[in-house]
Amino acid sequence: MKCCVLGATGFIGGQIARAAVARGWPVRAARRHPTNTGAIGDLSVEWVSADLRDARSLVAAMRDCEVLFHAAAAYPQDFRHIARAVDESRAEMQRVLDAARAAGVRRVIYTSSFTTLARRFVPGMPPLDERDFYAPGTAHSAYYEAKLAMERLALAARDLEVVALLPTAVFGPGDVKPTTGRVIREAGRGRIPVYFDAVINCVDGRDVAASHLAAAERGRAGERYILGGHNLTMRELLETIDACQGVRRPRLHLARGLVRALVRLADALPFVNLPENFRTFEFWGPVSSRKAEVELGHAPRPFAETARDTLAWFGLLV
Repeated sequence: MKCCVLGATGFIGGQIARAAVARGWPVRAARRHPTNTGAIGDLSVEWVSADLRDARSLVAAMRDCEVLFHAAAAYPQDFRHIARAVDESRAEMQRVLDAARAAGVRRVIYTSSFTTLARRFVPGMPPLDERDFYAPGTAHSAYYEAKLAMERLALAARDLEVVALLPTAVFGPGDVKPTTGRVIREAGRGRIPVYFDAVINCVDGRDVAASHLAAAERGRAGERYILGGHNLTMRELLETIDACQGVRRPRLHLARGLVRALVRLADALPFVNLPENFRTFEFWGPVSSRKAEVELGHAPRPFAETARDTLAWFGLLV
């Protein structure tokens, strides 16, 4: 199955490209910068230049492909300009959908985000699933608002076979920037001396990529699927990293109220922008990927394996 991967030089897009090549699928890997190969410079793919702001380049990248993997969507971080971020993100998604139509691509596998189903965490709450939706305005986050707007627009395109996949916190080798992998890298360097009470669902990028291919083959158009792994407390996540390295690091426990106050203080300062995934910690919580497991064969590996492989990729295992 010939496919185009938007975002092939990124973490999830690179893993999708790697999984597709391993399956024997011809891969057209789209990139903005002509020399960037991300973490897949060793693969035999067809590199093409494409920019989400340039409709013509998108059409050229997708032409003659049977399926589009869209893993290059916007990642707005400035909560002070939410409306602008949403407008820009919707316009970007519209260009991608229009380009797919113009190129003759019918099947679109869109990498959305678990933030489109998030709600404020309450102890004892049941895991979130695909029936849940983020309530606009509750997180005061440009990222949350933009992701929800893009997912809604994509799934409304009834003339295309769009499947939305919602990865949770994705870890694993190949996180070139890094994104979520920064947590494992910094913990492995002993640079996370505190923790607070929070639940994080962690999944391996390789398992996310495998489920993208499964969605291309048998995902139901118009549906959303959570690609999750293991619901871990922040303390469990950090202690697993320690165990992989054979160490036991002391850490200070911070009360959630204190963390909430620190976030509000930072938000009040005009030139401070905390990372969105930290600003919105109150929306972290358990999720269920049962639907993807049943329909797509999604099979998350143990988090300890993910942590070991990620540490090794960053050169942090002896």
